[in-house]
Amino acid sequence: MLTRRELLVSSAAAAGLSRSARGAAARMYVSLNSSLLGSGKLGWPDFARLAAKLGYGGVDFNLNAAMMEGLEPTRALLAGLRIKPAVCGLPVAATRGDAAAFQESMQGLAEAAQFAAAVGCPRMTLVVSPGSQIPKEEQRKMLGDRLRQISEVLAKSGVRLGLEFLGPLPLRAKASYQFIYRMDEMLEFAKECGPNIGLLLDSWHWHHAGATVQDILSAGKSRIVTVHVSDAAKMPPEEVRDNQRLMPGEGIIDFTGFFQALQKIGYEDGVSPEVLGRVPKDMAPEEGAKLGLDTTLAVMRKAGVA
Repeated sequence: MLTRRELLVSSAAAAGLSRSARGAAARMYVSLNSSLLGSGKLGWPDFARLAAKLGYGGVDFNLNAAMMEGLEPTRALLAGLRIKPAVCGLPVAATRGDAAAFQESMQGLAEAAQFAAAVGCPRMTLVVSPGSQIPKEEQRKMLGDRLRQISEVLAKSGVRLGLEFLGPLPLRAKASYQFIYRMDEMLEFAKECGPNIGLLLDSWHWHHAGATVQDILSAGKSRIVTVHVSDAAKMPPEEVRDNQRLMPGEGIIDFTGFFQALQKIGYEDGVSPEVLGRVPKDMAPEEGAKLGLDTTLAVMRKAGVA
């Protein structure tokens, strides 16, 4: 558990860095995602060092590993590399397990939220399956109750949570019951769960769920917590597989409309290329990471946002 003094000092420092960044015309930046490294995974903190070496603005960071390193070493690492911690996963079993397992996993959330906020990353994410083993309304109530508890804990540290909706038809067709997969419905659900609950907007799922530029505009800055990008080939909906993604610009997704909508709502946080299945297993981590950065920057420049 962070001491009160550590939290106050680190939070003040993080706030100062944030004000400095805003003063320097804050804008979207590309963040390194582990999907770009193929089978050559790197542990923390080498993952952050690779991101900085290649010119990434941020890094999707491993919360558990960073907490093991410690608060001040993590802050010193990020400051020394001049790289932002874009987002981390929610360390809670929110979507699975019984009530006892959920409550047990909640025990360390307050400390994790304090740590994330203190290193300058007040953003976490949670993947929400588009299908469930219980009827939709039962799943909605169960998950909604859990997310409201999570929201209250995260809010004490100023942390936001992005819910990821999953669009491809096969992902929702294999479950006993269909749950939420559309962007507009997930946004509505997020609003019910707390003022600090929003969306992880993934261009792949945005596209396959049939979402539009207007959906991004309707969500607004306060409800878009973080962004993932990958491209899609043209194929029948029933044939889409989650590990068939392409690098941004290699497929048919309208990235100009996507990024211009984000710019219009004032989004200024991380953009993480998550290209499941695209990077060959024998590709060197640095090569995969560079390919992700270059292709993402290319579509952002085309859209006029980088």
